[in-house]
Amino acid sequence: MNQIVVEDQVSVTIGDDQIPCATSGSNEIDSDGLEFFVKSGLAKIQESSLEDFIIRTSFFSGMGQNSDLAKKTKIVAIHKNLNSSWSGKARAQSFRVFSKAVADKCGGDANVKYAWYGASRDEISDIVMHGFSWCLRADGNRDCCRHSISLSPAKFSFDSVLSSEVDENGLGHLLLCRVILGKQEVVTADSNQFHPSSPEFDSSVDDLSVPRKYIVWSPYMNSHILPCYIISFEAPYNKCSNGLVEANTIKPRSPWMRFPTLISMLSRFLGPSEMASLNKQYRDFREKRISRPQLIQRVKEIAGNQLLAAVVSLYTNKEHVGWLASSA
Repeated sequence: MNQIVVEDQVSVTIGDDQIPCATSGSNEIDSDGLEFFVKSGLAKIQESSLEDFIIRTSFFSGMGQNSDLAKKTKIVAIHKNLNSSWSGKARAQSFRVFSKAVADKCGGDANVKYAWYGASRDEISDIVMHGFSWCLRADGNRDCCRHSISLSPAKFSFDSVLSSEVDENGLGHLLLCRVILGKQEVVTADSNQFHPSSPEFDSSVDDLSVPRKYIVWSPYMNSHILPCYIISFEAPYNKCSNGLVEANTIKPRSPWMRFPTLISMLSRFLGPSEMASLNKQYRDFREKRISRPQLIQRVKEIAGNQLLAAVVSLYTNKEHVGWLASSA
């Protein structure tokens, strides 16, 4: 018997190391704007099912059960990836093969865990259908390459919520994935590393004792990460007094938020390559190679306006401070 566990939450036991098949969720087209998930071969989970209870419990625990944000957040739907296409079946089979290979390498334990990944609805749909991509479409329709995929441990769903993007219906979306972690090494936010430092290691974390970020290097992103569920939700940070926060809008406030503080907060959500680029831009600014407006624009391009808006909102709500400052 193999135990599928949402860490620090509830466990479900299944047999034969199989990827769980969908429960008897409805395949009817949703009326809440999520019909594209069903059309893509996913199944909506019934709210009364055990799967639904486990995922909701983990999600809200990671948000802080008693926090105002958790109380005001509503899960609209949970869809399960059936891996029913030929490519989906191949990815699921590949995940099983690599799980066994890493387990053999690591003395019997592949260190497989659940983790969250926040992104836009379109990116999540593409991941489920085609797998993770090396390239991302940044702000301004500029493509950028990434060297790793950063996911949040099951008990820190809040971090991935802030990394998600709001769609036209005011919903954010997270992937809940199974991840092969194997033996882990620490990678700092300013690291230029883009693969394991030696064959001994399989993945990386920001902290070995209490990780808030699992890092899977790009060569392994489609063999060591298996998307299992899409969680669609409404959260208070998606809204402002005039309605939904627009994806391309960041509203400055006063007084100022220091760049080092912003960079420190962004390190919880961005991968090593993005953080290395962010730190380089800040160094260039300090050395007067670029202007403050150029720095702000490059920070937007690297982090994305949606994540910046959420982080700034989180910080201002907590500390009553505002946007970026040039002082260090």
